[in-house]
Amino acid sequence: MNADLYQTTLTTGAWVDLSSRAKWRLTGADRVRYLNGQVTNDVRNARADTALHACVTNVKGRIEGDIYLHAEGENLVFDAPADLRETLGIRLERYIIADDAVLEDITDDWQLWHHIGGEQSAESGEYEEGRLIKATRFGLPGHDLWLPASSALPSALSPQLSAIDAETFRILQHIPAWPSELNAETFPPEAGLEKTAMSFTKGCYIGQEILSRIKTTGKMPRELIAWEAEEASEVIAGSHLHLGERDIGIITSVAQHPVTGRCAGLAYIRQGSAAADSVLLVGGEMSSIGSQLKISALLNQ
Repeated sequence: MNADLYQTTLTTGAWVDLSSRAKWRLTGADRVRYLNGQVTNDVRNARADTALHACVTNVKGRIEGDIYLHAEGENLVFDAPADLRETLGIRLERYIIADDAVLEDITDDWQLWHHIGGEQSAESGEYEEGRLIKATRFGLPGHDLWLPASSALPSALSPQLSAIDAETFRILQHIPAWPSELNAETFPPEAGLEKTAMSFTKGCYIGQEILSRIKTTGKMPRELIAWEAEEASEVIAGSHLHLGERDIGIITSVAQHPVTGRCAGLAYIRQGSAAADSVLLVGGEMSSIGSQLKISALLNQ
């Protein structure tokens, strides 16, 4: 991503092709009740014009997938990262026992495009065969455009970010993603998802007891931070972070800032081990320290 495209995306917006994401349709009279027992957010709030972010968690409260959900008439439709198509589908099917609910994989039937920010019109009439849904995926208000797989692309889908550019923008916007920050080792609050993807008033779901305890106590193993390198040195995902001689965490995502040229990214550190503006050392072992960075934000506050 170059500096011009970065500024354009921030100011007037850009399109990202998310068509490779796994997609499902859930039908049946018990669809809302069933899915509400599987995810962290309140499915009763699902609307046709706005996407709802939620996590699927296991009995230990850790993340098995994150989804964006909306209503489609009498159905629920949601999408998830592409590599979860098989595993998440199996995970959700497992708990449909006596429910009047049918889960259908519609991944290959639909294109999915997302417009980041800007003043993109929400008039679905501009896209005759598609539907436009408000969604915040990259830290800025935006819209999802669902189009049948056979539809030609509208000429208005410009500028478009490549997959690499979209990943760079995602990291610079401090958005956790599967599998770098969201995975089977992570509690949703560790990733800063408590306000955007969780409900604590909806009732029971798988993993709810442990996540409610984290909410009550405020205690969790790790917390997500955003960081910036102090100089134009290379930083690699997987590198360990040190405060003094203590190993306190690990870098999960790295991008080169298109304006400053410096590395920036996300990392997990032990909860309470460092504060915003702390300077950390980077390396695999203390003997291999090669650079330092500054914490720019704690993302679970």
